[in-house]
Order: sequence, then C-alpha cells, then structure tokens
Amino acid sequence: MNIATTKGSARSSLSLPNILTYGRIAAIPVVVGCVFLQSIMSYPLWLRWVALAVFIAAAITDYLDGYYARIWDQQSAFGRMLDPIADKLLVASCLLMLAADSSIHGWTLWAAIVILCREILVSGLREYLAALRVSVPVTKLAKWKTTIQLVAIGFLIAGEAGEQVLPATTLIGIVLLWLSAIFTIYTGWDYFRAGIHHLIKEDEG
Repeated sequence: MNIATTKGSARSSLSLPNILTYGRIAAIPVVVGCVFLQSIMSYPLWLRWVALAVFIAAAITDYLDGYYARIWDQQSAFGRMLDPIADKLLVASCLLMLAADSSIHGWTLWAAIVILCREILVSGLREYLAALRVSVPVTKLAKWKTTIQLVAIGFLIAGEAGEQVLPATTLIGIVLLWLSAIFTIYTGWDYFRAGIHHLIKEDEG
C-alpha cells in the first residue's frame, strides 16, 4: 500500500459519517450502564432518562451517517462494513440488558430471540453473498422494521420512569417489539432466499 492510499484510508475512516458511527458504538456502554445501575443496582430512575436520551441520539446517528455519506459523497467500504455492525451491537446490547432487568420477559423473550437470530443470520448471509459479489439492497420495509425496532427499545428503556409520564409505556414497547419481530422474519426471508438461490446456483455450476 502506498502513502497516498494510506492517507486516503485514514481520511475515509475519520469522515463525519464514520465518526457518527463511532459515536453510536460509544453510546452502547453508556445506555447499558445506566439501565444496569438503575435496575440491577437500584440507582435513581433518572438514569433511565439519561439512557433514553443517549439511545435516541445514537439512533439518530443511524440516519445521519448514511445521509451525510450520500450528500457529501463520503461513502466508503469501511463505512459500509461498520454501519450495520454498529446497529447490531446497539440493538443486541439493549435487548440483552432489557431481558436482564425483566423489561422483556415471558413470551416477549421470543420476540427478542427472533430479532437476534435474524441479525446473526443476515450477517452470515451478507458475508457469504459479499464473497460472491452479490448485493441485496435494503428494502423500505426493512427500514421501517429498523425504525419500529428502535422505537420499541426506546419505550422499553424508558420503562418505569416512562410509566410515570405515560402509564402504557412498557406495554407500547412490548407491542412494538412484537411488531418489529414479525417484520424481522419477513425481511430476513429476502436475505435467506437470495443466499439459498446463489448457493444452489454455485453448487450446480
């Protein structure tokens, strides 16, 4: 790798869209830590609001990093690789913490399991399809799935603190989580179908 390429890679990794993605990853221990301290260590409820505020800021960066990458023509292979990883880390960490503090419990655990399994499946299929240089575009339904999923987690993070403002906060979060799980299965089928199609095609070839 020559000096010019190295400098170009460094500039790409420090572009605003990628910095926003780094911020989303950095938000994870803050959100999880606040929920842990409040629910497991019995710290004050205001920590839920801190967790929610940081989570909302992190969720907004999920939109902004892609937006700025497009309008400023700062799209990069590094950004395309890191962005979905940051999303999955944020969602998985929050779901696990919410399960630990019993915000998600009983049958609702299955909704969280479906979401996590789908993310693992899609990650594996993306890696496989990338090796074949096959791209599966993100559909509008998949974007809606992500939005509903983030809103659901936001309501569940607010939890008991949110109940003092809106009594049905946790129930809304659970309903939205189930809705996102249904969308998760449907959208995950697109990736699975594409993966199986190319797998069969490669074996026949």
